[in-house]
Amino acid sequence: MLVYRGMDIGTAKPAPAARAGLVYYGLDLVTPAELCSAGVYLRAAKEAVRSAAAHGRGLLVVGGTGLYFDLLFHGLDGADQGGVPPEVRARYQALLASGGIAALHAEAERRCPGVLSRLADPENPRRVQRVLERLDLGQDPVPRRSPVGSGHLVDRGVLLPSHPLVVLSIAPLLLASRIALRIDAMFEQGLLDEVRALLDTYPRWSATAAAAIGYAEARAVLEGTLSLPAAKERIAARTRQLAKRQRTWFRHRADALWLDGPLSASDIPRIADAVEVAWGLR
Repeated sequence: MLVYRGMDIGTAKPAPAARAGLVYYGLDLVTPAELCSAGVYLRAAKEAVRSAAAHGRGLLVVGGTGLYFDLLFHGLDGADQGGVPPEVRARYQALLASGGIAALHAEAERRCPGVLSRLADPENPRRVQRVLERLDLGQDPVPRRSPVGSGHLVDRGVLLPSHPLVVLSIAPLLLASRIALRIDAMFEQGLLDEVRALLDTYPRWSATAAAAIGYAEARAVLEGTLSLPAAKERIAARTRQLAKRQRTWFRHRADALWLDGPLSASDIPRIADAVEVAWGLR
């Protein structure tokens, strides 16, 4: 969600002062009124790789969304390149909204028995939705990916250096407490005011922006359909679910190296040292 201009507090977007001396890519690509597809992200990622290489810069790819890591390694298949008719995409978005991930699972298994076992992360609703979209288009629901080579763009993906994919693991209880603190901080920093201003400028948001964790709940508070305590509880639950999906996705990565995450801010240098050692930089 860092791709959306103006959605800063709820995404923990780095403040301008924190970006001094660094070049950030992938931020503020579209407005909340625009739909940011995986293809938009991939094009921006390719440009970031080219730009960093042209300027002799090292490039760090950070984040927690498994889908985007998949794009970097493997690129897009046909169903993700804008070839899905809007009515098809809307059909499965509506199914997800009415019946949740269980409804997508049931439809996918009805259409293609055993298909969920072929997915790296069957609890990711977007992944299951893409399976259904591909089935509607007569495509392989789980297309095989080309292996990653060396030094080239592969299968329209962006080849990353051959360092291990480092995953920072936080114990669930500690993570839950940090999530709660983060949610309080978001509202103290003015999340409601940020959302109010965005709605004044962009009365209609794209489906993706409108579903953003924190932003959907803040809008509901402003619209009077959700109390602030209930909004915080819902944000916490959705964030914990997201973290669970992230853990599940990265556990399926054979090339992932798991490290214990920082216990506090003062512990961050230890993590940085461990990552550099894992990458053979020291």
